[in-house]
Amino acid sequence: MSLRPVAVMALVLTAWTPAAAAASLTLDERQREEAIRVGQRSVTSEAFGEEWQVTNGAGETVTVITPFHRIALAARHAAFRNEPLKAQDQERMLADLKDKLMLAVELRGPREDFARHFTPRLLVDGREVQPSVAQNERTAIREDDGRFRARCVYWFPARELRGDARLVLVVKRAPGGEDVAKFDIDLSTMR
Repeated sequence: MSLRPVAVMALVLTAWTPAAAAASLTLDERQREEAIRVGQRSVTSEAFGEEWQVTNGAGETVTVITPFHRIALAARHAAFRNEPLKAQDQERMLADLKDKLMLAVELRGPREDFARHFTPRLLVDGREVQPSVAQNERTAIREDDGRFRARCVYWFPARELRGDARLVLVVKRAPGGEDVAKFDIDLSTMR
């Protein structure tokens, strides 16, 4: 009997990193090491980050920045530079996201200042959560089709969120205005 199939299977099982059953809103040491490993291995993958990205019907996107995603992304960037991810950088990144969920949103509109007064809300289990910080792009970038793309970043309190929660991000035009974008976010599909 040849040991080659067994060796190949062992190699596949040790190299394969399964997606978690829920987003990691805090990281223990094992999860941090896994995030670093995922980021370092992703340098050959064009699909890195798809796990944390949600696209709505209008083609606009939200990227969910969990602590796992943030560490994996930093490890990816460090691997591209052929450098290790420093422990103090990891600590700083995790401190920045402590008890917070960061959502990076790309929206499209007709004028360069279209996103200036948008207000985000997160719907969680039938209740509305206000952002702790909302940073709208004041001057959007003109695209080739003449429309504008704004990059907005919203931080929401994560203390009461579960890693397997289903959320809805709603972006409105000024307080009391109409909805301009909506994203259904399933944290159970992310790490």
